[in-house]
Amino acid sequence: MKQWSTLLVFLFLSLSLSAQKGYEKDVFVSSKGDSLRYRMIHPESVKPGEKFPLVLFLHGAGERGNDNEKQLANGGQMFLNPVNQEKFPAFVLVPQCPVDKYWAYPERPKSFVPADMPVGQEITPIFQTLKQLLDSYLAMPEVDKQRVYIIGLSMGAMGTYDLVARYPEIFAAAIPICGTVNPSRLATAKDVKFRIFHGDADNIVPVEGSREAYKALKAAGADVEYIEFPGCNHGSWNPAFNYPGFMDWLFKQKKKR
Repeated sequence: MKQWSTLLVFLFLSLSLSAQKGYEKDVFVSSKGDSLRYRMIHPESVKPGEKFPLVLFLHGAGERGNDNEKQLANGGQMFLNPVNQEKFPAFVLVPQCPVDKYWAYPERPKSFVPADMPVGQEITPIFQTLKQLLDSYLAMPEVDKQRVYIIGLSMGAMGTYDLVARYPEIFAAAIPICGTVNPSRLATAKDVKFRIFHGDADNIVPVEGSREAYKALKAAGADVEYIEFPGCNHGSWNPAFNYPGFMDWLFKQKKKR
């Protein structure tokens, strides 16, 4: 048993290190002087006039920190897969939330029940800085403004809902995984295409978070799909990332003009 445990730890560290090696490392400083650590991938070759999609990836609460590495633990490797890089060349941004922050909210919400989630709060300082980082990439002529995507898991899924509700004009598609949001906020996001994932046995973020988000988006007229994994607990990002056509669906989306 101990040998298996050692092997699993070794494999995890190997995958984590391989993901880190493929990402550039940087720190963004906002106009207010706030800093945000992030990792990024740029397309391997950019010819004059070429445009590429941009993916913003928001990690969960367990990957917060200041090492600029842990945010790649879940999902970072799939953007380095040689097949994916050849088929879906893109700019990929993976910021890291500081350990004492919580992406979309000033602190961890006391309840993840959809109706109890905040409404009307100001954008958090960390998201103000993230928005400036995102804007700096959107200003690049190589970025295709019609193909800007956001993926988030758990705390990052809550951040995904928040950013898309605030700035629906930016995003062509969103993939929130095991997240939650007050459904009253989602009417503004009706023109963004959604694929929502959740496990029905999630004992951290209740599955109702995704179910209610789906209902609200559907009622608003959004193009939305909901995939629920029977018996799956909070780690539903694992089956989500392996869901057939995950990358194909994402990269074929274009913003409504």
